[in-house]
Amino acid sequence: MSKTENNQSNVTNDGDFSVIFAALGDSTRLALFDRLSDGKPRSISVLSDDADMTRQAVTKHLRVLEAAGLVQNHRMGRESHYAFCPDQLKQARAYLDQVAGRWDSALMRLKTFVEGDDG
Repeated sequence: MSKTENNQSNVTNDGDFSVIFAALGDSTRLALFDRLSDGKPRSISVLSDDADMTRQAVTKHLRVLEAAGLVQNHRMGRESHYAFCPDQLKQARAYLDQVAGRWDSALMRLKTFVEGDDG
């Protein structure tokens, strides 16, 4: 199993969303991901045109996003084109919704406890 496949299966099957959050935690990767989120695949050369870094550096960032399952690489002749993959992001969003729900519940219990002491 390749490193990318291993990371993707960890995120999907084990619920380890730290890979996704770490990938998006870098401002350069977040900007690349944002550019791809319109659904249009782009080549590395197109993605590196606006960047203040080499194509090799952009490629390294894209590989991190790919390992997290956030983008997918497609070869078109000699070029690699990267495309947005929404599935992992949807799963991470669902996880964050669960966490938010637990916090809302805990805060409601705290509010009830605190307000119950005064009455």
